[in-house]
Amino acid sequence: MRVIGGRERATQPEDLTRLFVERVNAGDAVGIAELYAPDAVLAFPPGQITVGREAIRALYEEMVAKRPQFEPEKPLPTLRTGDLALTSTRSADGTGVRVQVARRQSDGTWLRVIDRPEAPQ
Repeated sequence: MRVIGGRERATQPEDLTRLFVERVNAGDAVGIAELYAPDAVLAFPPGQITVGREAIRALYEEMVAKRPQFEPEKPLPTLRTGDLALTSTRSADGTGVRVQVARRQSDGTWLRVIDRPEAPQ
């Protein structure tokens, strides 16, 4: 585990999903945004694209204000090549899969660069 600024950082790409769920459940929109690269792209809300960490933070501030509670989902095998990783889970509600591309940072931690949280089956 690596902690910077009081928050755990992802030392493996698979950590990002767990940290996301923990931070949503804690109502920590700033912490959620820190899981994304400054230039990240998020395919959410459905049918829209949110670009950049600050826009992603603002989106999650609205979401966590409603106090959602997420359950961890079982990860599918991660695919890696160099400093990139493709992570995914099947949605617990059976509506499809969640897919993310993560990039290893110069300090060895991982951040999401592309996130599609709702991809239909």
